[in-house]
Amino acid sequence: MKKLLILLFIIPALAFAQQEKKDTLWTTSGNATFNFAQVSLSNWAAGGKSSMSGVMMFNYAANYKKDKLSWDNSFDFRYGFLKEEDQKVRKSDDKIDISSKLGIEASGNWNYAGLLNFKSQFAKGYNYPDTDNAISKFMAPGYLTFGVGMDYKTDVLSVMMAPVSGKLTFVTDDDLAAEGAFGVEPGNNLRAEMGATVKAQLKKDIMKNVTLDTKVDLFSNYLDEPKNIDIDWTFKIIMKVNDYLSANLITQMIYDNDVKIQGDDETLPPSPGLQFMESFGVGLTFKF
Repeated sequence: MKKLLILLFIIPALAFAQQEKKDTLWTTSGNATFNFAQVSLSNWAAGGKSSMSGVMMFNYAANYKKDKLSWDNSFDFRYGFLKEEDQKVRKSDDKIDISSKLGIEASGNWNYAGLLNFKSQFAKGYNYPDTDNAISKFMAPGYLTFGVGMDYKTDVLSVMMAPVSGKLTFVTDDDLAAEGAFGVEPGNNLRAEMGATVKAQLKKDIMKNVTLDTKVDLFSNYLDEPKNIDIDWTFKIIMKVNDYLSANLITQMIYDNDVKIQGDDETLPPSPGLQFMESFGVGLTFKF
């Protein structure tokens, strides 16, 4: 597993090296964004709390094209924090999403394709205010999805349909594994599923200096309640102010029937539920 992760992280370095050699078969692009907000209050009659927050985002794409062969790689990292007065710094966002797709042209915009996707997070997560018992960590969970099928691809749209797919769920923390977190059997560190995957992405300029970037991942397990489809949908609106300033609106919705969430009523057992995240910020953006 470690070798696989190392290989995935090496991809952009290899792509950059190829570009430095003037190899036009590679197309690379990326950006790093930092959004920051801060409020300071002293003897403020209206009330409130001093706070600061920030979200750091890194996106990189390295794509190869030669004759009928294409190889698309994307890296999407995100981490956010929140600090209120005398409280410790809390995590507000955390995402690792790495995809690699190899395709061979079939006809027109259709390609025979194979997909590899890895998702996890960087740091421990807590059900605040409890900071003693982590409810998630790096590779707890970690998801590795792979499949083969057909990919419909244009300059702005890609729809990958893989009727033969596998999904591995890793919970490498023994305490969380003992609880059966994230759908693994209690005491196990791995759950393997076989099913179908659909991965779609649309990235398009919808008006001047405004870009829509949305992607959705769907997975159905053939062997266990195939009607319960795992959904991971990210929606971004990127508004460019100038070469270094941008505003970003991000939403993410996740549904996984195997992930049990404790509701506000602690007398009821945890149950599957829709996870939702929304973030809006203005900050510095560096493109490369």
